[in-house]
Amino acid sequence: MTPILHIISVEKDSLPRQERRLAEFILANPSNIVNMGITDLAAACEVSAATVTRFCKNFQCKGYPDFKVKLSAEIAHAEMASKMGNTRYQDIVAGKNLADIVEAIESNHLTSIRDTTQLLDLGQLERAVNALCGAKRIDLYGVATSSIVAQDFYQKLVRIGKNCTAFADSHMQITSASTLSEGDVAVAISYSGETPETIDALTCAKDAGAFTISITSYRSTRLSKLSDIPLYSSSLEEGMRRGDMASRIAQLHIIDILFMGMASRDFSTYVPRLEQSYLNVQNYRKGRGGQ
Repeated sequence: MTPILHIISVEKDSLPRQERRLAEFILANPSNIVNMGITDLAAACEVSAATVTRFCKNFQCKGYPDFKVKLSAEIAHAEMASKMGNTRYQDIVAGKNLADIVEAIESNHLTSIRDTTQLLDLGQLERAVNALCGAKRIDLYGVATSSIVAQDFYQKLVRIGKNCTAFADSHMQITSASTLSEGDVAVAISYSGETPETIDALTCAKDAGAFTISITSYRSTRLSKLSDIPLYSSSLEEGMRRGDMASRIAQLHIIDILFMGMASRDFSTYVPRLEQSYLNVQNYRKGRGGQ
């Protein structure tokens, strides 16, 4: 199942009656949807064209044409993956031999990156990169595994001279958020998009006047609704939640894209700083056991 179809199936029962009818029809006939006009789909489901448009926007699409393009691409990728034998995330299994575990983890990570790439909106990414490049200060919020991802982004940003913080303590996140202002950027990372501590920190940052970015799984969440720019990672890792494995890789994939986008956009500023930080570490650690 593709990311869009998966999230529709997850959210289906919570949708209004007419949109639920649309969801059921799409899930039952995904390949047919790409060849149907909006009036055809509306008639087949006995709803209005406006309901179809609203439904598509609820699932992070600009409208029905955008929904069809994304669904068509995901179906094509799913068919290709099926031919290659990589169709599902593989969960932890008792007694599995190490060779199979290596293969399973590789498959999970590659699938997570591919699915996340399909969900990325280049326009939103561009806005996020521009905001981060122009930020006077950047706050990074996340707890548990998402905190580790925030720390990874923090280390990257520090190396190019950005003024940023990434506190693991939730109280310090709010303390830091309260000192932000217009021209600052707050980035909140949460796979579920419903982590209370992360929501509180981003809410505080937004109230202080900061521009807000979220990285969540592909679904409508409090965190994504709160942010000025919501970015989405793959949401197909169901059983794997015990280890936060593929979801972490998906989040890091987005972080790396943002960082590379920043470095490429302001190459003459950031890359010399990146090189100098590397040289300084080499010089000061020389003869002291490495980095």
